[in-house]
Amino acid sequence: MASEITYAEVRFKNESNSSGPYSDSATAPKAKPTLHLSKPGFPSLLFTSLMALFLLLAISFLVAFICPGTSASGKRRPAGMTNRKFTFIRFLGMAWACLHSRLQTSKIEVYFQKYSQILEEKKAIKDLTHTELNCKNNPSHVEDKVWSCCPKDWKPFSSHCYFIPTDSATWSKSQEKCSSMGAHLMVVRNREEQDFITKILRSDASYFIGLRDRGKRQWQWVDQMPYNESATFWRKGEPNSDREQCVIINHSLSEWGWNDIVCSNEQKSVCQMKKIYL
Repeated sequence: MASEITYAEVRFKNESNSSGPYSDSATAPKAKPTLHLSKPGFPSLLFTSLMALFLLLAISFLVAFICPGTSASGKRRPAGMTNRKFTFIRFLGMAWACLHSRLQTSKIEVYFQKYSQILEEKKAIKDLTHTELNCKNNPSHVEDKVWSCCPKDWKPFSSHCYFIPTDSATWSKSQEKCSSMGAHLMVVRNREEQDFITKILRSDASYFIGLRDRGKRQWQWVDQMPYNESATFWRKGEPNSDREQCVIINHSLSEWGWNDIVCSNEQKSVCQMKKIYL
């Protein structure tokens, strides 16, 4: 009796996508995932549009506010060009012309400033009558200057230099002599300056200073500094004569003070100039 053989079919579920001899050919194909793609270049296009809009607004501001006189008249539209394109090109041209003009103006202003500075420096060198300077490290707040200088034989104090000529002359001649050295007769601003100068003056001489009566007791300093009644050092009872329109500083009764005097008298003098900064 023939033996009965039973065949059993065994299926293995293969998770891999193998194409081997034991793979299930009847297995349903896997569904392909759906990719949700945005429109290509959309953010880039939006950014470009915004930048173009911003550029147009900037150009509009440039033409309207910086170059209000720029005119768009006098040009004809070429044949075949739309009005919108022609207007846009004209607008860009006006903006460029305006910007170019402003840049040129700025360059000219810079060149003019540099040229003026060079001229001033040359004039200062030309006007400098002193061949030798005594300089110290600059302790002041003058920008970009390292040295503060006074001419040789001049005495420094604060921001000024002082010189005492050896000869005597009238007030006008004394002022002329100071002016020939780039200075003027001394202007006394405060007690400290008064005390400084009296320490280097001879007590047996009188010295013209840069104060003068221009009429009706209207006192005026040679450098146009306002006359300050509270910063004066008149002797008691001075000034005492309308005929005496110039001022000297001298030593009498154990102290230094001011006295009005006839301008034609010949006295010594004190010259004053601003320090030279290098």
